[in-house]
Amino acid sequence: MEKLSNLLQASFSHKILNFNAKLLSALILIFVVSGVSAQEKISLQSKISRVIVFLKGAQVERIAQASISAGNSVILLKGLSPEIEEQSIQVKGMGNFVILSVNKQANFLNEQKEDAETKKQEDAADAIRDKIEIRQNDLAILKKEEDMLAQNQRVGSDAAGLDLNKLKQALDFQKARLADNKLKQLQIRKELNKLNDELADVNKQLADLKGKGKSNTSDIAITISSKAAGSANFQVSYLVKNATWFPTYDIRATDISKPIELVYRANVSQQCGEEWNNVNLALSSGDPSQGGNRPVLNPYKIGYNVFNYKPSETITNVYGHISDASDGSALPGVSVRIKGTSIGAASDASGNYTIQIPSPASVLEYNYVGYEKIERPAVSTRVDVRMQQNTQALNEVVAVGYSQKSDITGSVQRVVSGVKIRGVSSVPQASAVEVQVQQSQTTVQFEVKQPYTISSDGKQLSVEVAKSELPASFRYYAVPKLSQQAYLTAAITGVNDLNLLSGEATIFFEGAFLGKTLIDMSNTGDTLNVSLGADKGVTVKRTQQLDKNSRTFAGSNARAERAYLLEVYNHKSQAIQLTLEDQLPVSNSSEVTVEKQEISGASLEEQSGRLTWNLDLKPNERKTETLRYQVKYPRNKPVILE
Repeated sequence: MEKLSNLLQASFSHKILNFNAKLLSALILIFVVSGVSAQEKISLQSKISRVIVFLKGAQVERIAQASISAGNSVILLKGLSPEIEEQSIQVKGMGNFVILSVNKQANFLNEQKEDAETKKQEDAADAIRDKIEIRQNDLAILKKEEDMLAQNQRVGSDAAGLDLNKLKQALDFQKARLADNKLKQLQIRKELNKLNDELADVNKQLADLKGKGKSNTSDIAITISSKAAGSANFQVSYLVKNATWFPTYDIRATDISKPIELVYRANVSQQCGEEWNNVNLALSSGDPSQGGNRPVLNPYKIGYNVFNYKPSETITNVYGHISDASDGSALPGVSVRIKGTSIGAASDASGNYTIQIPSPASVLEYNYVGYEKIERPAVSTRVDVRMQQNTQALNEVVAVGYSQKSDITGSVQRVVSGVKIRGVSSVPQASAVEVQVQQSQTTVQFEVKQPYTISSDGKQLSVEVAKSELPASFRYYAVPKLSQQAYLTAAITGVNDLNLLSGEATIFFEGAFLGKTLIDMSNTGDTLNVSLGADKGVTVKRTQQLDKNSRTFAGSNARAERAYLLEVYNHKSQAIQLTLEDQLPVSNSSEVTVEKQEISGASLEEQSGRLTWNLDLKPNERKTETLRYQVKYPRNKPVILE
């Protein structure tokens, strides 16, 4: 009996121990799970510290600070651009913690807050609509009264046997009442016209404010682990699409004896869905969208049914109108680029654009947030485009790679017009500038010292990058056979030191606007040739000397002679250099021969027949050159001569 009692007691004790062990394990598991699930989430509003804008896209750099507890935490950087390319996110942490993971999260519940100015304009529009409705009701009442008065007049005129005095009084009353009614209607119509104009202005402002529209934002979630509570600092960078810049230039020549002023401007815009408020700006000539892989040739296949288009060689600029394909409304701020170059432009508030064309084989690219990208060959001087909306455009992600080379010993740094430029050599300045040389640089980056604010509405912001005075040699060119005007050109030297990109240039000479030209750096060495237009201070003239013209016959052959007098007159008060051009006819038949008789020392290009005189003219000097030639041809096959 005692043994049985001992066995029962031992069995009970064993079960108690097993139960306690299981309970302890469960408690430990619950503690671990609760510890994991209870990791702290910290939402932060980060600040943009710097933006590097590329030819296509931008790298946004943000900073944030948080107080963290011991254990695991998730840091949420909220309200970021919806166009972040996740593969490009880089996070650097400073503090006593370890970064475990980084990922991007779409935040569909956190729409960007409506702008206060937009709300103000919407309220103003509603108030104007209420006034319009009230005055329209007043106008309708007056119209009813007018109809009633008109009916009463007809009744009074048809009535018989009425007292004439009473009838006259009634008619006078109606007349006065009707006149007052008409006056009030006129006043209300004027008020309605004014209110409708005010409403149109407010709606226009609303359309402008809502151009960037509402969009969802992105969050970046940073999971960290810390052994102790403390502070944490974060530096975050990422790439976004729908940001761009392109260069334009002002070329100003005040006098042919002075250097030329070249102003380098960057036109920056973005539609990334986040505001860049008072940020440090950098402009890079790089293009992350091109990637870093070497080009690979695909098979070159030929055969039948292949259409080969040869574009016109006379197109130098293209203009057109850009609209929405669904309703035909104008699209302002559309980015227009020459494919594969830095040459760009943007459509204005009416959807119109114009852009210079570097070559007849150019292809135009049209990009606008929320719309399908379009490419068009520059086959005509006018190219109109209707863009299709793309509801998925804002959610598409293009994977690109971007790496930044670390600075090496000897990096170039100079300051021009408030801009620090990395990766350029020395440029002559008014004051000495300390320069270091950086090797193996594939791109140029301009660090703009002054902070800028760039809204996410696609509007262009012009940033002056540099202003330089460059030596230039001026020369006039004249072809009196085609024009009696002389055209001034400038050969600007030292442009390689400025790291220019291809782009449009606006030309000014002696304070007057002359037009636009294209700086094509792909075909430019260290010298940039710019046409400054016709100068009325230099005239040229070509006169045929009829007394020296002749036609003779000898057997089966005929001979014809032509003679011309070329006159050049420098009306200016300073000496000039002028290149004068004319030509000899070029035979395309062995039966026809051309013999030069007098060309006044001009150089002759045999293949083309071009004649060139390089002349130096003193102030108010006149010079003449003579051109005379003879053409021999079969008598029975006459040729046409001028």
